[in-house]
Parts: sequence; C-alpha cells; structure tokens
Amino acid sequence: MTREEKSIAIEELTAQLAGTNIVYVADISGLNAETTSNLRRACFKAGIKLEVVKNTLLAKAMETSENSYGELPSVLVGNTAIFISDVANAPGKIIKDFRKKSDKPVLKGAYVNAEVYIGDNQLDMLSTIKSKEELLGELIGLLQSPAQRIISALQNKFAGEEQAEEVQAEEA
Repeated sequence: MTREEKSIAIEELTAQLAGTNIVYVADISGLNAETTSNLRRACFKAGIKLEVVKNTLLAKAMETSENSYGELPSVLVGNTAIFISDVANAPGKIIKDFRKKSDKPVLKGAYVNAEVYIGDNQLDMLSTIKSKEELLGELIGLLQSPAQRIISALQNKFAGEEQAEEVQAEEA
C-alpha cells in the first residue's frame, strides 16, 4: 500500500468514525468463509457496517478524529474488524449471538456515545444497553402512566355516580 493509498484509507476511516457514535472493535480471525459470510449478512440485516481494517490506519484515524477514543487504540493488535452502527447494543447482540456457536468474534473494545469500553468482559453489558428508541419509549410510558391512572379514576368515579343515580331513579 503506497503512502497515498494509506492517506486515503485514513481519511475514509476518519470520515466513518466522525459519522457515528457507536464503534465496536473485535477480532474475527479464524472464522471460516461460511461463518464470516453469515456474520456479514447478520450485520447487514441489523444495519451494521462491518469492515476489516489495518490497526495502524485505524489508530491514526482515531487520533485525527474529533472523538476521544481514550485507550481504545491500545487494543488494536492482531486481526481487527470494526462494527459501525446507529444502535448502541446491536453489534453487542450480533457478537453475543455468534459466540453461541464459536469463540469468535472476540470483543477488543467499543466506543459508545463518548464512553470507551475495553475488553471482552464488557460484551454482556454492551449487548444490554438500551437504544435511544427504547429509552424514549420507557420515558413516554412512565409519563403517560400517572395521566392514565387519573383518567381511569375519573371514569370510574363518573361511572359510579351514574350507577348511583340509576339506582335512586329505580327506587323512586
């Protein structure tokens, strides 16, 4: 790879990193062709971009990026693939699902919404992070709950009053 090609690759990686707040870094070496194809297909269906990258180029792209990747460049050894997503837990779920059948991919680290996570031991936690949509749904549900209780109580009160009026009318 010439210097010019490396420079272009770094620029492209920097642009990809700038366009997202969710990047997982994993080792997918040792996967056979069929498993790798299945992983790529699963990522595509989940809206995740999977790309095998050179460690030095990714490290330079992280350095030039506006985001602070902390210790994440230190895990860039061996074979490295990046998972870029719009949903925080999607790459974690994909990796965890594939780990049911194999010991790969191995999570090296992740950058999720300005937080850096290092190590494969973070996978369980990362796969359960709630997405923005899930959090908004829960928040709306919590906000609606008291209002729904008030409406229900008022409806029950008015229904009770109507029944009492009917009973009084029948007695008279």
